[in-house]
Amino acid sequence: MPGILYLIPNTLGPVDPTQTDPLAEIIPESVRSIAAKLEYFIAENAKTTRAFLKILALDRPLARPLQEIRISELNVNTDSGKLPELLAPILAGADGGLISEAGVPAVADPGANLVRLAHAHKIRVRPLVGPSSLLLAVMASGLNGQSFAFNGYLPIDAAERAKRIKMLEERSRQEKQTQIFIETPYRNGACLEALIKNCKTSTLICIATDLSLSSEAITMQTAGKWKSDLANGLAPDFQKKPTVFLMLAE
Repeated sequence: MPGILYLIPNTLGPVDPTQTDPLAEIIPESVRSIAAKLEYFIAENAKTTRAFLKILALDRPLARPLQEIRISELNVNTDSGKLPELLAPILAGADGGLISEAGVPAVADPGANLVRLAHAHKIRVRPLVGPSSLLLAVMASGLNGQSFAFNGYLPIDAAERAKRIKMLEERSRQEKQTQIFIETPYRNGACLEALIKNCKTSTLICIATDLSLSSEAITMQTAGKWKSDLANGLAPDFQKKPTVFLMLAE
């Protein structure tokens, strides 16, 4: 009988390891207990997962010493032909955990195809509760939480990016739908500049940075106000920081 594939949430950023239980405010107790019992993980980044398990072990024993826990990587460079190999231990009866580098697995994360394959093999999939920067951003934005769409990354090419922004703005206006996207942290500034250049001044834009961390910052205002702020040297402190962008055209 196959084991269970647990979808394990990770923190959205660094935690303070000097705290007695540094994960307590971010990851529920039930999730931490399940993760500590697993001997096999499929991780977007093995180093990040080891760091997570090291912190987890501060207040509870792991199933095995950290160096003996098996961690296989699944990221954007993983060939789809290797997915069956990643599922093999679970098909053989062992429980396993799919864990993202940050946030929840299979959302803005390369794990979705593995989950699909698990379903095809009748493996039980259990999603566990934890932080999602996308949902936290929607909650805090004040924009439409009844209808929203996550669009991943905008194009890198300036012309294609401008075209995409205008298309998303028009979709937002017609469907009254919040549009969500993310950017590589070092391009956050360029992303905001592209937004204020290509959106109507009345379009609402929310920037949510370092969600759940002590440096968390969330600001929602019109594209026109953002343009004014940047002209006055009041850019948000979001360079090289994980940021979610949200847009709603009215």
